[in-house]
Amino acid sequence: MEEGNTTTAQPGTTKNIDSKEESSNDAVKISVIIPTNAYFMSGLRDFTMNIVINMTGFSEQWAFRFQSVVDELVNNAIEFGSKTGKEVKITFISTKDKSIEIFVEDTGTGPNKKTAKEMSDLVEKRKNTDPTVLTSIRGRGLAQIVANWTDVLEFKDNENGGLTVHVLKYIAEGEKL
Repeated sequence: MEEGNTTTAQPGTTKNIDSKEESSNDAVKISVIIPTNAYFMSGLRDFTMNIVINMTGFSEQWAFRFQSVVDELVNNAIEFGSKTGKEVKITFISTKDKSIEIFVEDTGTGPNKKTAKEMSDLVEKRKNTDPTVLTSIRGRGLAQIVANWTDVLEFKDNENGGLTVHVLKYIAEGEKL
């Protein structure tokens, strides 16, 4: 997608609009910035559901799954990657009947900051663990939810010293509305 003008879609969100008329297959990019407070998660869940159902072509079942994916990524960014008083940025890129991408970016100021390599290694280790032998209710989300419900899960050290997590899911025939 070519970079275009940025306009305000809703308070706290932006939408990049290409200068030429949009067709139904153009990617739409919406970014949301929230404070590091779980209070805002309920609204983000609703926002995620609306984007997935109304802008992607994924089924309602997949919309609920993406709520869990976004929950996991943002909760991790709030708990581990950005200290209280900082922000977390969530970017959705939707291409109707093709895919959805989600980027979650923290500030790297949290109490348990990890690098992209450390996160990739951790997910690989946990993906290969039998979930029935896990005794903790913690530490399953990235490997057991996010990795299983997306086609791409990758981590990148960002320029702000934090971590950016990128997920991508392509719509398969059985996953459409």
